[in-house]
Amino acid sequence: MGKILEHQDRLDRKTEQLRVRPGFRERVEEFMRDQWREPVVALRLSDDKLYFDVPGRRRDGTAAGQRVVRRFFWNILRGVGRAAVVVFALMNSDGSTGGTKGERKADVQGPANAMALDLVDRLRKLDGPWLVFSPSCVAVVDTGSTIIDPADAPPPRIVWQARTPEPPEIKFRARTLTWPDGSRFTFPLYSRTEIQRLRQYRDSLDGRSQT
Repeated sequence: MGKILEHQDRLDRKTEQLRVRPGFRERVEEFMRDQWREPVVALRLSDDKLYFDVPGRRRDGTAAGQRVVRRFFWNILRGVGRAAVVVFALMNSDGSTGGTKGERKADVQGPANAMALDLVDRLRKLDGPWLVFSPSCVAVVDTGSTIIDPADAPPPRIVWQARTPEPPEIKFRARTLTWPDGSRFTFPLYSRTEIQRLRQYRDSLDGRSQT
């Protein structure tokens, strides 16, 4: 069993290196160290779509009331598709009724016009998003696609940033950014490598106020 897990881990790492080529992180960190003159850590954010729980926004983050006609027909097609899946499942079930999984928790939560939306709306448009932390700053940096050779990629660019005394509250253990209006962004990381780097950075803070 141990060898199987080790083999799977190697495969996961190879796949990750194809999707996030070595060199991108180093470029981002060097760029932001020059900007902030502080030690930094850059974490590749997940490419998965974000889910919202914000008044005035749909679950996918689009503004309620936009693309009404197109969404009407999409909902019809989606309903037909779900019905077909249910019928297929019933026809192929063994009669057992296992518990259903709860709906995925929202990545973005807050009141209408939440302060968190300033960051998140920019983030949703990026091809290669990185979240960068320093002792007094936080930023979102875009490198473009990370599957190409870093030497052929455009220079990193800052898409959003906040500095002391105005950055959101950061909780590394929960992986959240929280703004004064109570809105919260739970940042999804790309892989186990990013989770490990965050843990190492958190441990290196040595008693700072972030947790």
